[in-house]
Amino acid sequence: MTDIWLSNFGIRVSDFQRSIDFYKKVFDFEEVAREEYGTGKYVLFRDRRSKQRFELNWYSEASPFWAPFTSGEAFDHLDVRVKSVPEVLKRLKAMGIEPTSKELWRNQEAVAKISKDSQEAQDIKNDVWITPNGSNQTFIQDPDGNYICLYDHPGEVWNDTGIPDRY
Repeated sequence: MTDIWLSNFGIRVSDFQRSIDFYKKVFDFEEVAREEYGTGKYVLFRDRRSKQRFELNWYSEASPFWAPFTSGEAFDHLDVRVKSVPEVLKRLKAMGIEPTSKELWRNQEAVAKISKDSQEAQDIKNDVWITPNGSNQTFIQDPDGNYICLYDHPGEVWNDTGIPDRY
């Protein structure tokens, strides 16, 4: 398939700034994106030589995505860029693979505090979320329960000869 490709992988960290400092110092990763969204934040790095991307994720205890941190078990998700989330989901559902986005809302105490009128409250109900930059995203799981985020950039021209991405 030419409409799916590996983008990056993400791990959860317990101390966001300490982890950023470590990965910059030890691996000389280039920071290509960073975002804070209330109860969580991430930074996306790119290896200067291989161009592989790597994401650090941190969630506060007030985040619906927070779970107790267990050292050594911090794999968060694998990002896979797709041309169109709705089209890929249709193919996956035909194969018996259903979205598991709703299962990510693990911290029920935080979920209970979400304003009923907020975007988060709407996202909880949906298999596909729309990010602040207009991308569609959904999650599926592999047979071992590892999360795979499928995302697209609908406003970006898809280029079959190269790897398109806003980063």
